[in-house]
Amino acid sequence: MLCVTVIGPFLFLHVLEGPAPRPPSLSAPKSSATSSVAATAPIASGVYQVAANSVVEYRVAEILFGQSATAVGKSSTISGSMTLDDAAVTAAKFTVQLATVKSNESLRDVQFRGRIMDVAQYPDAVFTLTAPISLGTLPPAGRVINTTATGNLAMHGVTRSVRFTIHAEYTGTEIEVSGSIPITFANWNIQNPSGGPAQVGSSGAMDFLLHLSH
Repeated sequence: MLCVTVIGPFLFLHVLEGPAPRPPSLSAPKSSATSSVAATAPIASGVYQVAANSVVEYRVAEILFGQSATAVGKSSTISGSMTLDDAAVTAAKFTVQLATVKSNESLRDVQFRGRIMDVAQYPDAVFTLTAPISLGTLPPAGRVINTTATGNLAMHGVTRSVRFTIHAEYTGTEIEVSGSIPITFANWNIQNPSGGPAQVGSSGAMDFLLHLSH
């Protein structure tokens, strides 16, 4: 019986369910040929809209059946834009429809949309930049910029200021931006997600990869 109790959950998490997907990240560095072509089309000022293949996800460490696991839910239903003025990001606002967030477990999704996030009453998570991001000089294609963003994150009826590291790259055709926002559930009046066999701590993360087209 002890063998079944220990090995059963291990097999479910590590064989049947599989490992958690890796956090979203920027594309691999572009070839020198691509970069030389992109050099003839430098980054232009203006408004950059969210494009296809963008993703926002939650990532929460949990103990499931006594085994460590990572719960991940994703959505690509994202809208919004970023304004680039010379070498500074002067405005940005992005919205995620929380009802579209899905994990690999339907029961987890039911809990997320209902008891945890109450998406019927609070359908969106919205990030709004509140301080310009100075880039210094505009980078060539393929060079990654690491900097900090400050803004307001509104969800579950609460708006709080957040500050986090972002990674940005101009590919020659679009701008990619990735990052991770630490989330302490109580700060947004979010009920602890623990339920049933899953036990969760007091915090998680909101990871993202945005593709932005001029």
